[in-house]
Amino acid sequence: MRDFSWYKGKKVLVTGHTGFKGTWLTRMLVNSGAVVTGYSLTPPTDPALFDMAGLEGKIDSVIGDVRDMEHMLEVFTSFQPEIVLHLAAQPIVRDSYKEPRYTYETNVMGTVNLLECVRLTPSVKSVVNVTTDKVYLNEERQEGYKEDEKLDGFDPYSNSKSCSELVTHSYKRSFFTPDMEKGVRTVAVSTARAGNVIGGGDFANDRIVPDCVRAVKAGKTLEVRNPYSVRPYQHVLEPLAIYLTIAKAQEEDPSLQGYYNVGPDDEDCVTTGTLADLFAASWGEGFAWENKSEANAPHEAGFLRLNCDKIKKVFGWKATWNISEAINKTVEFSKVYLAGGDIPSEMDRQINEFLKEANYG
Repeated sequence: MRDFSWYKGKKVLVTGHTGFKGTWLTRMLVNSGAVVTGYSLTPPTDPALFDMAGLEGKIDSVIGDVRDMEHMLEVFTSFQPEIVLHLAAQPIVRDSYKEPRYTYETNVMGTVNLLECVRLTPSVKSVVNVTTDKVYLNEERQEGYKEDEKLDGFDPYSNSKSCSELVTHSYKRSFFTPDMEKGVRTVAVSTARAGNVIGGGDFANDRIVPDCVRAVKAGKTLEVRNPYSVRPYQHVLEPLAIYLTIAKAQEEDPSLQGYYNVGPDDEDCVTTGTLADLFAASWGEGFAWENKSEANAPHEAGFLRLNCDKIKKVFGWKATWNISEAINKTVEFSKVYLAGGDIPSEMDRQINEFLKEANYG
């Protein structure tokens, strides 16, 4: 069983708290008794999980842009957080081809601005920058990438996240490694490179599971554009739990800070078509999909897998839900949503079930 009661009373700042992952993370922190301030743009989708999650009055939700250094610093100065979890990003590969400059401004300079706020805020003790499995120079090989391999994402999104990693490495060495002569204080800083996440309440465009739910709602056959692409799919609660584990552990023992891959076991790295098959089997009701490969689509990786030996060794981590269980939980949530049910209760049910079954750390 995973227990995050350590966060009770802790002051935690979450960027990107109105997004899919950010909303689930914020709900987890609130349930653990943390004092949470969120800094983010307005919810990026309509509908939006954040608007359904029952967080109003339970956190200080600040609408702001990570590109706005002055505003973000005002929030840091006022709140004086102890722990910072950086999730704010432009996260969609295909959108990064449409708006490359915005993607780099948000994902690179947003990281610079965040770390500058950390540098100027003496209360901060622990930072986790959430990047992506796509930061690596992807050679489409069978073996999973390790944390010490070359960073060089192909598309603007992936490359901007590679740059975010490099920015973090520089700030960590330059400003957060203890040096008594220069008066440099210790701030534990890690990056977490997560695989593709799925779960209830994701309404983003150009993602397979939200596309499945939209097809069900519309009563249509799902069109899958890359059915043979292999991705490391995992339920959203898997990486969120390890982000919280890292942030706690490195505050208590700075030697545990570092760069961590967070992905599923090899057998759960499946094709997009297989994922659609699993969704169809779990949903039932005649749901079906068809191959609609695009001839001139923007480049997206065809094969990607992570080596997660490091996080398993350091934290004893292991996946709690396999890909079939992750799909089942997503379907359960989505049926509650489509029936107009109680979303906060469903979130808490799944969070509590996950934490009860999780056995690491």
